[in-house]
Amino acid sequence: MRLDVYLAENKMIKSRELAKKMISEGGVTVNGEVVTKPAKEISEEDEVKVTAELPAYVGRGGLKLEKALDSFHIDVSGLVCMDIGASTGGFTDCLLQRGAAYVYAVDVGHGQLDPKLAADERVANLEGMNIRNVSAEEFDKPISFICTDVSFISLTKVIPKIYELLESGGKAAMLIKPQFECGRSDIGKNGIVKSEKAQLRVVKEIYTFCGSVGMGVKGLEYSPIKGGDGNIEFLILAEKDAQSDVIDCARVVSEARKAKA
Repeated sequence: MRLDVYLAENKMIKSRELAKKMISEGGVTVNGEVVTKPAKEISEEDEVKVTAELPAYVGRGGLKLEKALDSFHIDVSGLVCMDIGASTGGFTDCLLQRGAAYVYAVDVGHGQLDPKLAADERVANLEGMNIRNVSAEEFDKPISFICTDVSFISLTKVIPKIYELLESGGKAAMLIKPQFECGRSDIGKNGIVKSEKAQLRVVKEIYTFCGSVGMGVKGLEYSPIKGGDGNIEFLILAEKDAQSDVIDCARVVSEARKAKA
């Protein structure tokens, strides 16, 4: 039996895809020796151990949503949720682990959602869907919570649709990525936004925009991990048909820079 298949079937690792990744990264041993080939054939007599720390979610993005849910004291248990920009499903996985009843996993791409999540009856795998082109009538369940992690597009293009899709009083936790909100002059080498002034401007612009379309801002935090490209990112909580709270955006940006230095 292949090593990756063995790990998945014996529930030592959540999925075969994750098993492949962890094997390739040197996180698995067979008979005390590190094996980096997922296709290695093993037998029942072989001693297989997972030596690397197992990730909490199928995608690292789950750690970002985890912080948002904890910091903003959001309980999604029993709720119908939507994950915009689902990709491999880190956010979706986090929602399910926190007790969400159902998740619409939306992404413009194809074939990205982790197979375990795609097969879960609590998940609607809506691949190839541009969220800006859908209407609330297309979803048969009222949506109480939306989380979003989108790239190569400004959040200002997505927030009005979030307002439309949420039921009244529904909440949204959104990832602010300064690199996709700034002008080219603010983006340095390797696509990194280093200027505190630019980061603060972006956060304030999203804060103001949310309020202008009926999404009252209720919380702001920085992401516990940087984006894949190394950028500092932020988490903002907004509630439909609510007034924005007064938030010290400068303090959050400053704290983020100190924590990520």
